[in-house]
Amino acid sequence: MKPKLILGIIAIVGFTSLLMINLGNSISTYTDFETAATMSGAHVPGTWDNTKEYGFSRETMSFSFYMADESGEVRKVIYPRPKPNNFEEADRLVVIGEMRDGVFYANDMLMKCPSKYNDADPADYAGESEWINASEG
Repeated sequence: MKPKLILGIIAIVGFTSLLMINLGNSISTYTDFETAATMSGAHVPGTWDNTKEYGFSRETMSFSFYMADESGEVRKVIYPRPKPNNFEEADRLVVIGEMRDGVFYANDMLMKCPSKYNDADPADYAGESEWINASEG
């Protein structure tokens, strides 16, 4: 085999290995606050604890609130951006970041808002379904 071919194969294997290592480090599973304390980056799902104080601080330019994870543990979360518009309506939150000194510092936050169709009466949409069925035939 030619030396250039061998060098090319080694380079491809090396770059592929680096790609797989970086991809593996970037994939994160959902966890709770207790486990997040041992990780450098974590996705913690939970719900907003509206019995505790929350708000935006002009001094630190961050939004802070309390969140209960899926195991029921409540921790303070600091989010370095303004409060999202639909924060109070969210059914579920997922904060992405790291735990430091008992406080979760979120780099990003995802919100699951309630669907307008959850409590809808199917009779309200009867005309739409008939129209859809009529176009199928």
